[in-house]
Amino acid sequence: MPGRRLTRADRQQIAAGLAQRLNYADIARRLGRPTSTVSREVARNGRPARYRAELAQLATTHRAQRRPQPPASAQRTIEHLGPDPDPYATAAFVTDLTAVLVETGLPRTAARVMACLFASETGSRTVIEMTQHLHVSAATISQAVRLLERQDLIRRGRDDRTRRHRYFLDDNAGLRTVVASAAANQRLAATALRGAEVFGAQTAAGARLALAGRFLERLGDDLIRSAEKHWRDMVGDGVEKHTPTIHTSTE
Repeated sequence: MPGRRLTRADRQQIAAGLAQRLNYADIARRLGRPTSTVSREVARNGRPARYRAELAQLATTHRAQRRPQPPASAQRTIEHLGPDPDPYATAAFVTDLTAVLVETGLPRTAARVMACLFASETGSRTVIEMTQHLHVSAATISQAVRLLERQDLIRRGRDDRTRRHRYFLDDNAGLRTVVASAAANQRLAATALRGAEVFGAQTAAGARLALAGRFLERLGDDLIRSAEKHWRDMVGDGVEKHTPTIHTSTE
């Protein structure tokens, strides 16, 4: 029992326990789990005031899937890819995609890296390849990829032939973006509701914040449910196997 991963039902019990203001030890006893498992789960998925079972489940499902490293033969093919068939059209697309990604909140260099990976035939490039495409320093690229790795939008692999690090655009990057957006929305909702308590529901500021918080909370819940439904529709019966579970290692 202590060795298995947390389930959706477990997360719902954790959310219910937090709503009842139980401490981690009490919640853990209900689940038959170590207290550290509950504390890590809550810390990684919003803290007590922002923990939502559905968001935690979707986020966790999102982390686990990692695309396997290409075999050595594929790595050699990657290293010897020729130039883009239409460099002008590709450059225009990368520029447009970068602009859109910046509008979602990504820093410009991180957005350029994402667009560069999207435009790659393999969905992967080394730092050297990205510096050549983007005409920026390796240090600038390294800073951008660290940010994207923290957001689970890309992952790092090792090129067997050259031993260089190669960065892969995750096939589930779109879903990861939705999860990150939903998490940010829930944090904003929780902050607004906390502000309503600070100012008091009878004040104009408190009423305004309470209305905004409730609206954002419902909107976030709808977004989470919709994202999960569409993901399940896409992967069909293999949802438990293929749904990305954001690498939480809750055990």
